[in-house]
Order: sequence, then structure tokens, then C-alpha cells
Amino acid sequence: MSVLDRVNSPKDLKKLNIDELYELCEDIRKFMVSSVAETGGHLASNLGVVELTVALHKVFNSPNDQIVFDVGHQCYTHKILTGRKDKFHTLRTENGISGFTRPVESEHDIFSSGHSSTSISAAIGLAKAKQIKGEKGKVIAIIGDGALTGGLAYEALNNSGNDNSNLIVILNDNNMSISPNVGSMAKNLTTIRTSPRYVTFKSKIQRGLAKIPRIGSQISRTFTLINSKIRKKIYHSTFFEDLGFRYYGPIDGHDIDALIDALTVAKAHSHSVFIHVNTVKGKGYNPAEKNPTQFHGIGKFDVDTGEPKSGGKNFSASFGETMCRFAEKDSRICCVTAAMAEGTGLCEYASKYPKRFFDVGIAEQHAVTFSSGLAKNGMVPVFAVYSTFLQRAYDQLIHDVAMQNLKVILAIDRAGFVGEDGESHQGVFDTSYLNSVVGLTIFAPAYYDELEAMFYEGIYKTEGAVAVRYPRGCEDYKPDGYTYSKEPYTVFGDITSDNCIITYGRLFSQAYRAFEKLDNTCLIKLNRIKPISENIVEDLKYIKNIFFYEEGIKSGGIGEKFAEILEENSIKLNFKHFAVCDEFIKQASVASQLKTYNMDSASIL
Repeated sequence: MSVLDRVNSPKDLKKLNIDELYELCEDIRKFMVSSVAETGGHLASNLGVVELTVALHKVFNSPNDQIVFDVGHQCYTHKILTGRKDKFHTLRTENGISGFTRPVESEHDIFSSGHSSTSISAAIGLAKAKQIKGEKGKVIAIIGDGALTGGLAYEALNNSGNDNSNLIVILNDNNMSISPNVGSMAKNLTTIRTSPRYVTFKSKIQRGLAKIPRIGSQISRTFTLINSKIRKKIYHSTFFEDLGFRYYGPIDGHDIDALIDALTVAKAHSHSVFIHVNTVKGKGYNPAEKNPTQFHGIGKFDVDTGEPKSGGKNFSASFGETMCRFAEKDSRICCVTAAMAEGTGLCEYASKYPKRFFDVGIAEQHAVTFSSGLAKNGMVPVFAVYSTFLQRAYDQLIHDVAMQNLKVILAIDRAGFVGEDGESHQGVFDTSYLNSVVGLTIFAPAYYDELEAMFYEGIYKTEGAVAVRYPRGCEDYKPDGYTYSKEPYTVFGDITSDNCIITYGRLFSQAYRAFEKLDNTCLIKLNRIKPISENIVEDLKYIKNIFFYEEGIKSGGIGEKFAEILEENSIKLNFKHFAVCDEFIKQASVASQLKTYNMDSASIL
């Protein structure tokens, strides 16, 4: 029986000695690699926090002590240790466990976290609520894996104050975030300061000084002041100390003894504490250590070689190739990404045009306003961003792009259903909120050649800001002889038919399969979904029934706008709108999600 076999809850873990804890970490890594190879998931970041997570559950008492993971994809070890080991093979599958923290899944998952930089804000709120209610227990925020490049994290740190005695912030520094300038002196000092013997000795000295009549309290305050000044001299970075934290670090994030000592000291502290931990992303699995970016989020792969089991061209790769071709001929083209160069297909572009490639970190708000600055001074910025992450920059889209009528191009990747990443990553909201952005033009390609043509049209033939939204993965079924019309919409079949299917983007493939088997039905493919062409009203004058399909939220979506146009033009017909109705979309394959929401070809038929 392995050590992991004996651990089914944090209580079981607390019975283990140090040697057994190290064995447990090795067992977890093997278990995690073999399991994620079958389901896909965020592997490299999770391999890096195994010892840290084990140490957390050794020292603290979850859920009374509340552990908040930033970018919840770092939570796999936490899930394994908190009763979900036997369900781990269902990770990211339909009706299985989520790849992120989810409170509905376990009492140990304190806060739902699919997007980054939220942990400190949430932890401060949780800690403050505990104080107000007089509840015991610490609140621990684990941030890192790039999340400390997000502005929200700094807003939270600035708001943390000195009175959060039950707050602990842990920076998982895996070189995907920041690395404060600390040297050997600081490391040695941290080793001493987190030693239980030192902490006990220091506490006794301070209590003894305080007992000296009349002058004791003054001596104690002077002692604390001198201690603080010496600490600031040794630590080159005093940023966290200046914000009111007691800073400890850097600490080897794979040394369980050192981690337990530091966490034990933090648990006993009467101040808010910041612990800086160094980890190796992909630790323990050679392919992930060599290429942590590839293994950040990976599909099914071969455990022995680390090679993905699927590959080939996809929309992201097509976008990257398109930008390279455009940039070769046009020196104004710049590409911007928010820590997603590989995910958005821009690695080759970054290599070929480094002076015109900008990775701004996990900072979508900054990315949009930065792009506005580029546009204002004559460049053509293309901001490549996942649909789910663009949500964070809505204010900037309105004020810094649209209101100033600047030529910023949004390359919206992962639009529509994204499958196994679950509720936090579905790209179904962008059409709804982008519909309200004044002057913005939106294109929706269904195929790779359309993607290139629509970017060309958006950059060179369209006024103002432009968005081109395209799905995750590969292009779907393409009718024989199909070519992009370069018109706002394309009609297939007899426009005098009784029935009309209307859709856009990836769903065109599903709709066309159904259309081929239907009589007395035409099909309209919207190529430009905002603004909708006024000419379409004239084409619909004979139609009796419209069936409108879109991979997006119904409220405020393109179908709702289409119905409004019909009403305004007094077009009387039956209108049926198939979209996502006021709910978050659970994890499943894209094929299953299309079927669930009646958007696959069989449902349309």
C-alpha cells in the first residue's frame, strides 16, 4: 500500500511523519501525471505546488482554516487530499469533478476560482468576516503562476492593511510571476526567522522585557523598531513589509520541513503574513519541467514521451499565421497578448517580430488601453485574447477604444463553447456585451480562410474598432465548393421558402448539415454579426418561420438584436431563438454541449 492509499482526508495526512510526507508527494505526482494524461488538464502548475499543498494541510485545519487558490487550476493536489482521489479520473469530464476549485463540490473549496488574481481580494473579505463574527481560523491565499501580474492583486495588497491578523498570503513564485531581488543573506535570515526555536526564544525575550517596571514597554517597542530596520536593510525588497505584512522568504517550495516551519510561524502570528515560496513548474515530470508552457494546459498525452495525443492546425494557429503574413507587409501591425502567447497562436509572430509583439502579463485592462495608445500614434494593434478573459476589460473597450474611435482589433479566441474547462471559461458572453459597444464591428468566421479574409476586411476596410471571434479547436464540416462571399451575410437555398435557419460562426457547419436534408427551407450565414446588414430585412419578406441559433447568452445576443430589427421593420413571422438561457455552462465535451443546447445538426434537423 502506498502512502497515498492511506490518505483520504487532511486528518489522515496529519498522522504522517516527514519521510512519509515526502513519499506522499512522490505518490501524488505519479498519480496526477497518469490521470491527467487521460483527461487533459493544467499539469505543470499543479506538479509545482505538491509539497506546498501537503504542508498547508499538515499545518492548517481545512475548512476552518480557509485555503483560497488563485487561478484554481493549481488545486489538483488539494482535491486529491480532500476526499476526491477516487473521483480524480473524472477530472474535467461531464458530470465529473472540475479542474478548478468549486464550493459546490467540497467544503474544502472555499472560493470558485477560474480566473486569476482574485485570491487576495477574496481572502481579505473572508478574513474580515471572520474578525467581525469573532470566528477563529486563518485565511490563506495562494497566488502565483503569473497571477501577481494582474492589477487586482495589487489593489488587494494595497487594501490589506495592518489589522488582518488572520490573513496569510503565499506567493508561489515559479518564474511565471515576479522574483523579488533577495540574496543569500535574506535566505539565511528567513531560515532563522522561521525556526520554531527562534520564534519561541524571541517571544520569551519580548515578554520578559515587557515585565520590566516603567521602562519595559518602551524597551520592547525600541527592540521591535530596531528589528524592523535591520530586516529592511537585509531584504532588498520591502514592498510587502511596507504594506503591513510580515515577510518571510524566499523559501524552497519543495522542502517540506522548511515549509512546515514557515507556515507554523505564520499560523501563530498576530500580524498579516506574506510568505514567498520558490517552486519549479512541472516539478518531478521531465517533459513538464522542460516545457512548462506546453504543459500548463494540455490535452491527453503519452506519459512516457510527453507527446500530445492530438494536434494539427486549429483556429489559434491559423490566426498566428495570418498575423505573420500581415506583419511582413505592414510595419504598423502589432500583436498584444495577456500572458497567452502560445494559447493564442502567437509564438512564431513573437519570434519573427519581437519589437512589435507585447506580452503584458495577466492584465487585460492594461492590454486594451495600451493598444489604444498604440492606435493613437498610428500603429494597428491586434489584441489576442480568450473570450472569457476579455470580460475583464469591458470598461476600457468603451472608454479607451470606442469613445475615442480608435482602430483597435480584438482577436477573440475560444468564442462559444470551450468544453471541459467548465463554467468560468465558456466564451458565451462576448456577443452580448460587445453588442452594446458603440461603433464596434464584429465578424464571425466559420473557417480558416474566412478568418484571414475577415481580419483583412477589419483592418483595411472597416472604420473604428473591430472584433473577430472564432472558436476553440479545428474548423468543422465545410460544404463542397463553399467560398466566403465577403458580404455581410450569405444565403443558401430559396429565399422564398417558408422556413429559414439563421446562424453564424462554427454553428454554420451544424446548420448546413441539417439544411441539406430539409425541404422548403433556406439558410442564412451571418458573416458580420454587428452591425447586422439592413438589406436582410428585404430578403426575409417571404419567410414564415425563422430558427436562429447562436453559441452565446440569449439576453443581449445577436438573435435578440435580430428579432428587434424584425419588429422595428414590422416583419411579421414566427421567430424561434436557440441560445443559452440565463445559466452557466457546465463542463463537458463541445459535442455534448452543442447537443445539450439543441445546436448540433440532429437537433436543428
